Amino acid sequence: MIKVSFSNEVRKEIKATINDMDRQFSCLYGMLLYCRTLSRESICFQTESSISADVFGSLFRKIFRSEIKCSKQVRKNGTVLYSYDISDSDIIGDVYRKYGFIDGIRTINSEIIATSSIGVFTAGVFLASGSVNDPSKEYHLEFTAPTDILAEELTVLLSDIGVTAKTVIRRGQYIVYVKGSEDIEDILTFIGAVQCTIELMNVKIYKDVRNKANRIANCDSANIDKVINTALRQINDINLIKDTVGLESLSPELIEVAMLRLENSSMSLQEIGDSLAVPISRSGVNHRFRKLAQIADEIRSSTDDRKQ
Repeated sequence: MIKVSFSNEVRKEIKATINDMDRQFSCLYGMLLYCRTLSRESICFQTESSISADVFGSLFRKIFRSEIKCSKQVRKNGTVLYSYDISDSDIIGDVYRKYGFIDGIRTINSEIIATSSIGVFTAGVFLASGSVNDPSKEYHLEFTAPTDILAEELTVLLSDIGVTAKTVIRRGQYIVYVKGSEDIEDILTFIGAVQCTIELMNVKIYKDVRNKANRIANCDSANIDKVINTALRQINDINLIKDTVGLESLSPELIEVAMLRLENSSMSLQEIGDSLAVPISRSGVNHRFRKLAQIADEIRSSTDDRKQ
C-alpha cells in the first residue's frame, strides 16, 4: 500500500474547498502565475502531483471552456511528471485578457482577486509549486517561485498573515520557505487545509509528550546509575574496613548502616534511614557513610605508605 504524503493530503483538502466560481478563478490565477512558463507564445504547467494536475485541468475547463491535454512522463526514479503545454494563441490570449497578464511581467495583481480570495490564490500557488514535509519528521514548508519578484511578493503576502518566510536560491530556483511549526499551521489554515493543520498540531503534541517522556526516562536512568555507583563505592569501603580493621572497630551507629548497606545494595539513603532501629534523615545516613568513606581512605593511605 502506497503511503500518501503529507503534501498530497494538503492538496486533496485544498481541492475539496475549490467549490465556487470565485474560488476557482482565484485558485487558477495562483497556479498560472507560479507555473513553469507563462508567455504569449507558451504556457506550461508541470507538476509531480496527480492531484495538482487534475485540479489545473478541471479549473481550466471551467474558467475558459477549453479542453487541454495532459501528458505524462515517467522518470528513471519512478516519479511521474504531468505537463500541460498550451501553445494555441487564441487560448493564451483568453488567459491574458481574463487575468490581466502583461507579457514579460509576472507579478501578483491583487486587484483582480477579492480580498476574501487571497487565501485561495495562495492555495493555487501551493498546488503549483508548494510542498510540506511530514511533520513527524521535520517542520518545513516551501514554494518554488519562477522569478525573484514573485518570490519577494509571496514573502510579503505571507508576512501579512503574520508568517515570517525566508528566500534562498536552490539549483537556480527561488525557494520561499518556512520552518516554524506555528507558521506552517497558519499557512495551512490560510490556504484551506484545516484538517491538515489539526493533524500537524496533533503530531506536535505527540512529539512534545514523547520528548518529555524521554527526558524523564533519561533523568531516571541517570539517577539510577548514580545510586548504583554510590552504593558500590560504599560497599567497597565497608568491605575494605571489614577485611582490615574489622567492622567491630566501628561505632554501633556505623556498624548498623554498614550492615544494612551490605545486605541491601539497592536501598536508597532514605530507605536505609527509615530501616534503622532509630530512624534518621537521609542527610544523617549520608553523614555516616562519609565517616565510613573517611575511615576507608585512611586505611588506603596507610597501606600506600607501607608499600613505599
